[in-house]
Amino acid sequence: MARRIGFFFLAAAGALLGACDTPTPPTPAADTAAAPAGTAAAEPGAPGVAPRFEVDPLWPKPLPNHWLLGSAIGVSVDSRDHVWMIHRQQSLNAETEASAGKNSPSGACCSAAPPVLEFDAAGNLVSSWGGPGEGYDWPTSNHGITVDHMDNIWIGGNDVGDAHLLKFTRAGQFLLQLGKPGANAGSNDLVNFWRVAKISIDAAANEAYIADGYGNKRVVVIDVNTGERKRYWGAYGNRPDDTDLGLYDPAAPPAQQFRNPVHCAEPSLDGFVYVCDRVNDRIQVFRKDGSFVSELRVAPETRGAGSAWDIAFSKDPGQAYIYLADGLNERIYVIHRESMQILTSFGDGGRQPGQFFGVHSIATDSQGNLYTTETYEGKRLQRFVYRGLAPIPGESQGALWPQ
Repeated sequence: MARRIGFFFLAAAGALLGACDTPTPPTPAADTAAAPAGTAAAEPGAPGVAPRFEVDPLWPKPLPNHWLLGSAIGVSVDSRDHVWMIHRQQSLNAETEASAGKNSPSGACCSAAPPVLEFDAAGNLVSSWGGPGEGYDWPTSNHGITVDHMDNIWIGGNDVGDAHLLKFTRAGQFLLQLGKPGANAGSNDLVNFWRVAKISIDAAANEAYIADGYGNKRVVVIDVNTGERKRYWGAYGNRPDDTDLGLYDPAAPPAQQFRNPVHCAEPSLDGFVYVCDRVNDRIQVFRKDGSFVSELRVAPETRGAGSAWDIAFSKDPGQAYIYLADGLNERIYVIHRESMQILTSFGDGGRQPGQFFGVHSIATDSQGNLYTTETYEGKRLQRFVYRGLAPIPGESQGALWPQ
């Protein structure tokens, strides 16, 4: 029988965490009783160890054609370990960043790269596409990119008029549009979305989980092939309510609804769904039917844009660890998934490799490497190479420069 374990905390991380009384979801990890705790030979999830990373400052390789990235607001990895990202062309400064892209160019450098970029594992750009086209409505403000188990590409949008999402082949051929721009009718709308943050895939069930989003306050589950709506829910599994909750107050009782944005909804292999309730500084955990299991508050004194931005799971069979991007405090938290204990974090504010400016999205490849994108003026894609398990180094590791 799966174990049910309450929250507990590292003393060093106490200032970062808040907890709830409900049990945390179990993870069917391998038996670690004989694993030597605190050594690199330990099994994933064993006491005293955590995944270790270092930034690859030479990945990806430079873009061709004098291309630049705008605010980078999505990253995903496909079945071949190719890395896909999406950025906003319109966020480039026409005078200082994209003078060559103007109608009357004032210089040779630079212009915006196409919105969707595909890199191979070595960091080479291998394809690019995206933008308005026939038969679909490209989002005014694209947001999030996900490659599904058939290597199709899903894209949302978080402009006030973006009430839809799109699906393409990996070559950029349009397949499906769900919803219509400007047609949102609130968090109980059964046809449209509103300002979708991210789409995540449950391959075994052939379902997509929609973090819906910057306008609505819900998780929506749809069929990957047809787009049929199957179920949806709000915070704690409640029916969504669009009442304005006002500003987040760390001292107030936990909000019974999500605050905008609902920024991710990630299904695990063992039947749980982890939702980024970003401005409420929490991860809420559900079963796939929408029934509430538990929550973890992360850096609960964080105001403004919040602390819970995006989630990726480690690549061991039990998904022993959660990696949580925090784009306001500029770090990645490493969380033990069974206990929902923050083990350590890495990163810091800055523009050098291993630092962050608005770390927004996160993904893992089959080798356990991490990829992050940065929004606002960060405008960057970074790779963090997995170096195995190691003794937990402390609460905050700072920038993970190569040793």
